[in-house]
Amino acid sequence: MVRSGAYPSAAVGTPRFALKRDAIIAAAAEIINRRGVRGMTLADVAASVGLITTSVTYYFKRKDDLAAACFMCAIQRMEALVVEAMAEAAPSDRLRRLVELHLDLDRRIRLGEEPPLAALGDIRGLNEPNRSATVAAYVTLFRKARELFLTDSFPWMTKRMATARTYLLIEQMLWFASWLHRYDLDDYSRVGVRMLDILNNGLMVPGGMWAPEGLEGWPPQPLDVAARSRDTFLLAATRLVNRHGYRGASVEKISAALNVTKGSFYHHNDAKDDLVVACFQRSFDLVRGAQTVAMHMPGDPWRQLSALTRALVEHQLSDRGPLLRISALSALPQTLRAQVIEASNRLSDRFAGLISDGVAQGVIRPVDPMIAAQMLNATFNAAADLRDHASGVTRDQVAELYAKPLLTGVFSP
Repeated sequence: MVRSGAYPSAAVGTPRFALKRDAIIAAAAEIINRRGVRGMTLADVAASVGLITTSVTYYFKRKDDLAAACFMCAIQRMEALVVEAMAEAAPSDRLRRLVELHLDLDRRIRLGEEPPLAALGDIRGLNEPNRSATVAAYVTLFRKARELFLTDSFPWMTKRMATARTYLLIEQMLWFASWLHRYDLDDYSRVGVRMLDILNNGLMVPGGMWAPEGLEGWPPQPLDVAARSRDTFLLAATRLVNRHGYRGASVEKISAALNVTKGSFYHHNDAKDDLVVACFQRSFDLVRGAQTVAMHMPGDPWRQLSALTRALVEHQLSDRGPLLRISALSALPQTLRAQVIEASNRLSDRFAGLISDGVAQGVIRPVDPMIAAQMLNATFNAAADLRDHASGVTRDQVAELYAKPLLTGVFSP
């Protein structure tokens, strides 16, 4: 929500004002998705819509107001999809309709028929009162989506279980931006069918068992004092970026969290961008290590995948977690972002390979491995923030409450 008084009162409500305001929000959302809020400037937005910067400030006095308007617009559009989907009678039909609507919206955005949705990763970096207003709008969206699970159809469903499943589902929709562009528009119907199959039925074969084991020897401990110091530094930065967004995680905050000087920060890192890349590298190394340990476990791929899933979501809530959320990617320069995306795709391909092996051996349902891998990525990426929605969730509970529904089906008890 933009601050009160951001618009001249005489102009507000006129069609011309609304059209220009919407064009400014659309242009800003596109820039946010490419560069993050940090890389969005009023001057660039003005140039995109054929205005001068002072003309943009007629609509939004501050960059923070414009960013908040972009996030609020995205949330309201997502909420409209939820409301339309909830008009269906059965929960399975509501879920199908919700996925179809999101896929259709993405298709229309790619065709240029709709303005882009601003990625929501930088909401935490907003200033007050914009931050609280935008978070409140997201909470409203979340509660409406939760009605999908809080129905008489599932008498066994507790509010906490419904909350975890709702969070899982919304994160799948938000993750579309990370992977749907790899598919042709003509394939969207097939993507939707295969995604719904996984949401409804999971990856576990009928008669299978969800009893994930721990991963022995993972995560590894840093070997020496220097490595431990570096890991502590990167973990503190990861937590701050996840919690406050790239903008909110200033060098001062990172240094204060570690009780070191800004000079010490720049001793470890040439620039803040380098630090974010290092945080991504630390996270990718941990995921790759977990994959390798799981793949060398005795037993079949279902046993390995179950253990891997449990290990990664539990790590997100551990004292050595979380992993860096992919939303930090938008703040990086394009060259660095391409390197991070390539590394992330390699990890996704390893997940897909493990799933393919399980399908071939008949211990994992015959699902689309690439789509299943992306859905796992979305689940792991967001696990650390589950506590923001289901307060009090512990590390010992997160696999059962949050990861299990994806692997066994979101409507399965």
